[in-house]
Amino acid sequence: MPFQDSLQQELIASIKKSLTFDVLYQRIRPDISTFIAATSKLPLKNLDDWERLIRSEVSWPLQTSNPTRAKFDSHPIGSLTWLDICNADGFRRERALKILSGGAPNSFLFALAVRRLNDWVPQVREAARNALPLIAEFSNPEIIVDVLFITLPYWNSWGRMEEAEKNALVQIILMDKVAEPLKKRLMLSISGPVATVFVQAGLTSALDNFLTEIANSSVQPSLRAKAYRCLFEGRFVWAEGVEWKWIDKVHGIKRRIPVLKERVIPVPRPFLENLRMATIDRSPMVRRISGEMLIKKLDFIGDEALTLAKILASDTSPSVAERGAYALADLEKRE
Repeated sequence: MPFQDSLQQELIASIKKSLTFDVLYQRIRPDISTFIAATSKLPLKNLDDWERLIRSEVSWPLQTSNPTRAKFDSHPIGSLTWLDICNADGFRRERALKILSGGAPNSFLFALAVRRLNDWVPQVREAARNALPLIAEFSNPEIIVDVLFITLPYWNSWGRMEEAEKNALVQIILMDKVAEPLKKRLMLSISGPVATVFVQAGLTSALDNFLTEIANSSVQPSLRAKAYRCLFEGRFVWAEGVEWKWIDKVHGIKRRIPVLKERVIPVPRPFLENLRMATIDRSPMVRRISGEMLIKKLDFIGDEALTLAKILASDTSPSVAERGAYALADLEKRE
C-alpha cells in the first residue's frame, strides 16, 4: 500500500540520519530525534515486520564498506537508546534497556520495549523487566494503554516469557494512573478484542472497582457480557497458555486445550439487581447470560423469578426466549 510504503521510506531515512554522525560525539549525546518522530506515525500492527526492518537498517552501516567504517571498528559507538532496542546484538539491546531514562516517547517504542520481555536472550529479558516499570512510571498512561491493547490478547503465546517477566507487566497494569484510562478505552472502543483485554487484565485487581460500570455502559456487547458473567459468578476466569490432553490414548489422539485460571472478586451489587439489568440489556448476548443465570439460581431468586422469566420468554431473540420458556416451565412444575 502507498501509505505503508511511505511510512517505510520515512522510517529508513530517519534511521540513516540517526546513523550519520561523528562517532566520538555520538557516544556522548546520541541524536535519534528523527527516528522518534518517524516511529510516532507507525501503527501498532505487524510489529515483527517493523522490528526486522529497523534491525536490518541499523546493522547495514556496520557491514558495508565506506569511509566511516574505520571509525565504527576502532571506536565502539555509544548506545542509540530506543533505536538499539531492535539491534541484532544482544549486548546492545541489553545496554539500551539499562540506560533508558524517562518515559517512552511514543506507543510504538514502548511496544518494542515490552516485546523484549519475550527476547531470545535471558539477559535482555532481565533488563526489560527491570527497565519497564521505571519507563512506565514516567510515560503517558494513554501510551501504556495502547500497548496493553496489543499485548494482552497475545502474551500467552510468548514462549520465552517466564513468570518474572509476566509479573513486570502485571505491575504496570496495576499502576494507579493506568486503571482509569484502561477502563475508559475498554468501554468506549467500538472494535477490537476488548473482551479479551478485559479478561486478561482480570488477573489483577485493576478493574475490580469498575465492573458494574463496564457491565452497564460499555459499547461492545461482548464486553458487557463478560463483565456481567464476572459479576454473576464472582470471579474472573482467563486462559493462561495451553496444554496437551489425551482424547483417545488407544489411537494416540491428543488435543491442545487452554489452561484456565481464576480469581475470586468482590461483587459490589446484589445478584438480583445485576440480573434485572442484564435482562433488559440491549444485546441478546447479554440477555442470554441473564437467562442462563436465572435458570441456575431459580431456587434463590424468589417471587421475582416469574416476572423475569416472562420477560425473557417474550424476547425477540429465539435463544433468549428459549431460556425464559425453560425457566417458566420449571416454575410451573414447582407450583
